[in-house]
Amino acid sequence: MKNEIEKLKVQPGGALVGRIRVPGDKSISHRSIMLGSLAEGITEVSGFLEGEDSLATLNAFRAMGVRIERPAEGAVVIHGVGMRGLAQPAAPLDLGNSGTSMRLLAGLLAAQSFAVTLTGDASLSKRPMRRVTTPLAAMGAVIDTDAEGMPPLMIHGVQNLTGIHYAMPVASAQVKSSLLLAGLYAQGRTRIIEPAPTRDHTERMLSGFGYEVVRDEDSVSLAGGGRLTAMNINVPGDISSAAFFMVGAAIAPGSDLMIEHVGVNPTRIGVITILKAMGADITLCNKHEMGGEPVADIRVKYSPLHGINIPKNQVPLAIDEFPALFVAAACAEGTTVLTGAEELRVKESDRIRAMAEGLAVLGVDAQPQQDGIIIKGGAYQGGVVDSLGDHRIAMSFAMAALRAKSEINIKECENIRTSFPNFISLASSTGLGVE
Repeated sequence: MKNEIEKLKVQPGGALVGRIRVPGDKSISHRSIMLGSLAEGITEVSGFLEGEDSLATLNAFRAMGVRIERPAEGAVVIHGVGMRGLAQPAAPLDLGNSGTSMRLLAGLLAAQSFAVTLTGDASLSKRPMRRVTTPLAAMGAVIDTDAEGMPPLMIHGVQNLTGIHYAMPVASAQVKSSLLLAGLYAQGRTRIIEPAPTRDHTERMLSGFGYEVVRDEDSVSLAGGGRLTAMNINVPGDISSAAFFMVGAAIAPGSDLMIEHVGVNPTRIGVITILKAMGADITLCNKHEMGGEPVADIRVKYSPLHGINIPKNQVPLAIDEFPALFVAAACAEGTTVLTGAEELRVKESDRIRAMAEGLAVLGVDAQPQQDGIIIKGGAYQGGVVDSLGDHRIAMSFAMAALRAKSEINIKECENIRTSFPNFISLASSTGLGVE
């Protein structure tokens, strides 16, 4: 499998047409395994993302004694063990490339009755963890990292955590979720204050499992000592995966694409807001709610785009979609400016650097900044770009070929499997010349 997608070759031109359904939301898939495992009773999940990141979470809980049936075609059955039912794994938990798994598990495992080590691949081992270990330490957690605050994480189970009030210096759903999961086990109340809204899947799902969560305008809190009751979860399509196709259809003349059953959680729709501000023709159809999450079909038709100054309040709402949005900016008339997005430098790759270097190879004027980028749109060529092993970089440049004048070759594409295992076949079915 690895050799099949080490490189992508994408032909120039074309349009995206048809109806598709992208894989299940990765954030919700992770959390369904975590909370289903801690619940009392049996949780049935449909639409689960069978990508490597989500499977890393699933396998971690299996290693801690949770019986999880399948997955098969997105169906998973979790036999919950209750809040105190996890068992010490026989070996370190290898979380592959999944930063979400590592950061959320750091909080969840901080108050267990056993010690555990969390490891990952070379990319994950370079990602900063102090953003979670520092506030967890303030709750009483004992977690060792390397000298730079990087993985592996050695978690010494401490069963007397104390709730804290914590103002996050940087908006991060992973930090918020990690502290809330630790707060389930803490004495007293844990309250997280956000500098800007971030995705709220953890809060919504906790409520769905019957745990009381209090949400104010800029904060979320819960008291420790409660219990979770099993429920069924239908995972909607991942808007981060839909974003590549939204951008592709927005930039390619002749495109008319319907992306069905996508999660449109208000804390995740920055990509839609930003594309519309650039002039994209996007319509949300068949809007409804499923399991506490808003869902819709997204129709995107080609329309000429123009550059904008991206509002800072949209940055946390589109943080994972910026590589695709940079491709839209490269095709827009005028200049697009992004600031306040330093978080992009500590993702699976330094996404500001990776995208700026790749766009420059194609002939796009892209000037990286410490906390963002300045992109001047216009015509561009093909070439060979390096995704630096980052799945979102690879898929973004694949869509860029729709407006390139010659072939684009993309290196280091193995990690597409982490979030979008069927990307190549789905993209080919809509009209992208990818192999």
